[in-house]
Amino acid sequence: MSTAAQVLAIFIAVVLVGVFVMEAILYRHPKLYPLFLTKREDLDAVRMWTVNMGWYNLSTAAALVIGVILAANGHESAGGALVTFTAAQHTCMAVVLVVSERRLWLNALMEGIPAAVLLILML
Repeated sequence: MSTAAQVLAIFIAVVLVGVFVMEAILYRHPKLYPLFLTKREDLDAVRMWTVNMGWYNLSTAAALVIGVILAANGHESAGGALVTFTAAQHTCMAVVLVVSERRLWLNALMEGIPAAVLLILML
């Protein structure tokens, strides 16, 4: 795994930890309503979605970090496979996000572009 791929994977992991905090912990904060297309009256209804997605993003961040650690410690194929799968998964999820809700196109770009670049670096 190239140094560029490792750095990008760790960068994406750090961003995903931030997204976890926003989705699973701070989703009720009014400044986040536009990001998630939510309203105050909808917060109880979307709680399960936001908390679930937050933990999904945290586990994805962990997969990226573990992949880089594995690759850096002599387990190149296992680490590379983990990082490649995770990059492909997030690239796909960005497409699903914009197809399912076009107003989230910027969120999809922020998720998809780094993941697609990482996927290209891994292939």
